[in-house]
Amino acid sequence: MEIITILLLAIAAFGLASVPFSLLVGRWFLHEDIRDYGDGNPGAYNVFKAGGQKTGFLAVCLDVGKGVPFVFLAHSMFDLTGSALVVVAVSAVLGHAFSPFLQWHGGKAVAVTFGVLLALPQHELLLAFIAFTVLGFLFIEVDAWTVIFGAAGTLAYFAFTRGGSWETLLIFCLLAVLTVKQFEALHTFPGFRGRLVRWLQMAVHATLSIV
Repeated sequence: MEIITILLLAIAAFGLASVPFSLLVGRWFLHEDIRDYGDGNPGAYNVFKAGGQKTGFLAVCLDVGKGVPFVFLAHSMFDLTGSALVVVAVSAVLGHAFSPFLQWHGGKAVAVTFGVLLALPQHELLLAFIAFTVLGFLFIEVDAWTVIFGAAGTLAYFAFTRGGSWETLLIFCLLAVLTVKQFEALHTFPGFRGRLVRWLQMAVHATLSIV
């Protein structure tokens, strides 16, 4: 019976996450195909490119939100844990990344990954992913490498602190999906001067100009 429950939740999570909300927001509110902007992906980033902050934030909320419901139900209502919970969580990310509504293409799966981690009761997963992603944002210039650094850093942390736990398995699976979706951009050297160095240089120049 549990296998049927896992299967149904995984299918539901995949189905909800496969709905291209950002693309729909672009069509309904901006009357634009957001794939004509930015990097050409049907994700929230290109809603910002096409129409500004309000519609962009709406798209982000929807893309994050669609990773939450069935992952939350899996552990809170059906008491799924371990590998069973991993299956449901990864299904949500796969739904966004490989949507049947978009001929098995999809977004880069970053926002929905945050949604999945937000829905889990182990908040350390989300906090670690945020911490390593922010660290990558500060020191790495290429956004795709920032995402991979966030996931890889989280994987290393859980592998060291938890060993072969289901949390480690989950982050490994998420890293694999994110790597596939970011693969083209990963051909670019990450660059390690990063934003923090640029900000410090700007601050120094501004200070010297005042002095």
